[in-house]
Amino acid sequence: MEPLLETNLPNLFRRGKVRDVYDLGQELLMVATDRVSAFDVVLPEGIPDKGVVLNQLSAFWFEKTAHIIPNHLIQVVDDTRWLNALYGEPVCISYYSFPSYIAQRSMIVAKAEPIKIECVVRGYLAGSAWAEYLGYGTVAGVTLPMGLKRGDKLPQPLFTPTTKEASGHDQPLELSQIQTLLGEELTQKIVDLSVMIYCYAAEYARGRGILIADTKLEFGLLDGKLILIDELLTPDSSRFWEQDSYAPGRPHYCFDKQPLRDWLIQSGWNKEPPAPSLPQEIVEETSQRYKEAYRRLTGKTL
Repeated sequence: MEPLLETNLPNLFRRGKVRDVYDLGQELLMVATDRVSAFDVVLPEGIPDKGVVLNQLSAFWFEKTAHIIPNHLIQVVDDTRWLNALYGEPVCISYYSFPSYIAQRSMIVAKAEPIKIECVVRGYLAGSAWAEYLGYGTVAGVTLPMGLKRGDKLPQPLFTPTTKEASGHDQPLELSQIQTLLGEELTQKIVDLSVMIYCYAAEYARGRGILIADTKLEFGLLDGKLILIDELLTPDSSRFWEQDSYAPGRPHYCFDKQPLRDWLIQSGWNKEPPAPSLPQEIVEETSQRYKEAYRRLTGKTL
């Protein structure tokens, strides 16, 4: 199958950089496509099976963390026949309104009211946190010890929230801004749960040879109760590092789209649309890294 870029089903509710969400009435159908973005730009090629990895790994983590907080997952779509029986409008026995290619890469989820904040938790000094530390000796305004190296483990996980922009770069948020928006009680609950989920997942992943350097979570309200929504602890929303080759101060082997980012930087692209086409070997390597992350964390192969 060619990399899935668009699904184009009826009743499109929302289209993100990677996921297409469709309105089923009382529920939503969330389809993880093979689209891939870098530096906030969707690239012309998809990554084969990336959507399946994102969908299946999110479902895995939703189940693993359900004892910490409920989530929006109702059911993974493993076969579209039952989906069509419930929601489709077949006109003959051989016709299905939901195509078979969305199986494994989609899930039915509850309609929740999204809290429009990216809840980022960092356990290691990487990405924008490293850039801030180099400039100011801080991460999210928290002063850190001097002399840390890129990739060093932080003294404790840090909650570093950002805005959730429809386009362009997310912007850092101060805790006081979230408190003004949500109130102190709900804000503290989100902070505590974000760190708790990160710590739980990081310990689990270490036992399977992966370090979770950081991750972002999203929350919503369902009948007034806080739940997890969107995706959870995937290679798109997290930095997964190879534990055996980890060493602060040098590049890490990553189970994500880092090869793709590296190639784009080396290509001289100005990070503005349109993005250049990726070489086939970069597409294949990125796909394999996503699949390996899934295999290690779940013990299953796609």
